[in-house]
Parts: sequence; structure tokens; C-alpha cells
Amino acid sequence: MNNRTALYTLMTVWFFWGFIAASNGILIPMFKETFNLLQWQSQLVDFAFYAAYFVGSILYFLVSAALKGDILNRIGYRQGIMYGFIISAIGTLLFIPAASLQSFPLLLAGLFVVGLGFSLQQTSTQPFMIALGDPATGAQRINLGGAVNNLGTTIGPVLISYVIFGSVGEAAAKGVGIEAVKIPFLVIGVIFLLFAVFFRFSKLPTITNDEEVEIGTGVLKYPQLVLGMIAIFCYVGAEVTIGSNLGEYLKITQNLDSSQISEYISLFWGSMMMGRWTAALANFKFKPGIKILLTIVTPFLAFGVVLFVNALRGSDVSPLFTYALCVLVMIAAYFASQEKPIRTMLLYSLLGGAAMLIGIFTTGKIALFAFISGGLFCSVLWPCIFSLATAGLGKYTNQGSAYLIMMILGGAVIPVIQGSLSDVPSIGIKLSYIVPLACFAYLFFFGARVQTILKHQGLDFDRDVALKAGH
Repeated sequence: MNNRTALYTLMTVWFFWGFIAASNGILIPMFKETFNLLQWQSQLVDFAFYAAYFVGSILYFLVSAALKGDILNRIGYRQGIMYGFIISAIGTLLFIPAASLQSFPLLLAGLFVVGLGFSLQQTSTQPFMIALGDPATGAQRINLGGAVNNLGTTIGPVLISYVIFGSVGEAAAKGVGIEAVKIPFLVIGVIFLLFAVFFRFSKLPTITNDEEVEIGTGVLKYPQLVLGMIAIFCYVGAEVTIGSNLGEYLKITQNLDSSQISEYISLFWGSMMMGRWTAALANFKFKPGIKILLTIVTPFLAFGVVLFVNALRGSDVSPLFTYALCVLVMIAAYFASQEKPIRTMLLYSLLGGAAMLIGIFTTGKIALFAFISGGLFCSVLWPCIFSLATAGLGKYTNQGSAYLIMMILGGAVIPVIQGSLSDVPSIGIKLSYIVPLACFAYLFFFGARVQTILKHQGLDFDRDVALKAGH
């Protein structure tokens, strides 16, 4: 199997990460209705899933340290992906007894195990993709994986909603219960097992990690890394909590049940795709005029994908057309950022915070689309944070990257915080969006502060530094 075929194979792994993660937005309101949960309790769905990434990373490094060698250096990236799929398959299959027993804790356990498998897959897949060619172009290959990941986040909510509820509005008539999750997750589990078998017997190249595993706190002497860890925590938390609390917002303000929200959940995650597909253009050498044209066309192409997949399910997508105005704002911001990390960090976090304020202080579709547009302004912040936080770390770069990955924990904690606030009668779901507003405020602070720190260290990240979009 040549490297190009191997790359396309690995890109399918990214699809599953996005497919399952975004589908949580459909499960959260469904579980809340079925188990009569408070909003903060429903957010334990995200807590279970994203906490698994943190726990998986800790276990990986601790076991590697105990064995005095990198686990992946012993088994290889291909085997690591295989074991990750097996672990995730076990998690999906736990949904069957959990649904039969009507057990919310067991359903959470299933999601946690799925997340553990994804953690191992992610640890294996990203360096594998870099190793398939020139390391200097590794970011471009990861960008392709990110593009496929965003396609999964767009399709996942729509397809899972269709399998569970059928066409739009049928849920009440059909009396859909929690047992409806059995078939889709059984199918997903079987697919995971088939992929595990494929990776076991495939002719993918056997590649190992030759770097030493270092567990320590030496890297924490760099203030850009410490501030960056908090920034990753806030970024992932904002991204996840906006989408995960959207179902409750739609129920309260639009009177929609869990069978009727997929187009809005899909639009939120599709907004991430719009931004990332646009930012990925920086990795290709286009003539200036062509690049300007593609920068305008690409996000609308991604918007078209969102509309198309929802129309296939039978949703009326015409109410979504107005969202094109938000896409235009994102395009203008992208041109203004000039593909520079600090400028992008400041501008996009400022717009994200402004969107949350507009959502809080307005009503109707304006408020709804303002909250959803948080996805547009989250979309390219990951690579900005990562590049700024690891700048100047030298020999500590790998250790710093590991600390940053662990801060995906924000996706577990922050949705629960927002859910807890929304349960307070004097606050409610709408005002609870002050939580992602606070996250965007910190991200703006990070951009301003890290610029000063790096300049003091002799680094200037506003000198023609192109974004490397990913995640």
C-alpha cells in the first residue's frame, strides 16, 4: 500500500471522531427527556466522552514511563489504531445492555470507553500521517484529516437523528424511547470492529515512534505554554458547550423536541467546517486572484454541504439561508486576519464573544444564529493556540504538546458548568451562554498576553506566519 492510499485510509479515522463527537448533541436532549435529567446532568454526556481523552492521555504516558519506553514504539502506529478501534467498539456495544436496563450511568460508561479508544487512535493517527511523507508538509496531511473530521461532525447529527427518530417530527407519534439507540450503536460497533480487522491485516506501513517519553514539569517554566493550556481548555470547552446546550436552548426558545434539532446541531458543527476548510487554503500555492476567489467560495461550499445533508433527511432548510450573513462576517474576518496567528486569535475571539453577547441580548433567529456562529469563530483557533503556546519551547516542544492535548478536558468540564448555571431559575439557558462568553474573553486575553511574552523572548509571530489549520 503506497503512502497516498495509506493517507486516505487514515482519513476515515478522523471521520469517526467527528461523527461520534457531534452526535452527542442529539443524545443529550434525548437522554434528558428520557431520564428526566437536570441540564447539568445531561451535560455529563460530554463529560464522559471528553474526560476519556484526558484519562487516556494520562494512562498512555504513565504506562509508557513504567515500561521505560513509548508504547507505540513497541507496537507501531497501525497496531495502536487497531487497538483503539477495538476499545471504541466495546464502548458502543455497551449501549445495548445500557438501553435495555434504562441505565444512564451505563450509557455514560459506554461513551467513556468510546472516548478512550479515540484517545489511542488520535495519539497514533496524527504522527502516523506526518510520517507518511516529508515532515515539513505533515501539517497539510493533518489538515486533510481535519477536513474529513468536520464532514463527520456535519453528517453525524443528521444521520444519527434520522436512524433514531426517522423523518422530522415523527418522534412523538412513534413513541421513540431510549432503546432506539441500540441499532445505530450496534452498527457503529460492528463498523469499528471491521476497521480493527482491516488495520490488523492491511498492508499499511509499519511505523514506530522513536522519541523518548518524558514525564515532567520542566516545560511549565514557559508562560506561553501555561497560558496556552488554559486557552486550549477554554477553546475546547467553548466549542463543545455551545453545541451541547443548543438542544435545550431550542427546546425552551423554539419549542423543538430532540427529533427536530438536528439541522441546527449540524449547522453549528458545519460552521466549524466552513472556517477550517477556508483556513486550509493557506497550505496550497494558489495565484493571488484564485486564492481570494476560493476564500469566498469555499465556506459557502461547506455551507451547501450542511444544507444538502439536512435536506436529504427531509428538513426544511430555507430558515437556514439567513445564516449566510454570518458566513460573510467570518470571510471578512479571515481576510482581515491576514493568516497571522496572533491577529486571528484576537479578531476571532473578539467576534466569538460579540456573537455570544448578541445571542444573550436578542431573541428569535438573530439570537439563535448568533449562538451558532460561535462555531465559525472557534473554527481556526486551535492551530493559533497550539502554535503560539509551543513557540520557543525547543527541546520541550513534545512535552508541551502533550500537556496541551490533555487540556481537551475543557470539553468535559465547561458544558457541565453551563448546564449547572442554566438550571438556576434566575439565569436559565439563554443567560448561561455567559460561560462561552467568558471563554472567548480569556482567549482574547491569551492572544494579547502571549504576543508580549513572545516578543520579550525575541519571537514575533506577526511576521508573515501562515496558519496551519487542523484539529
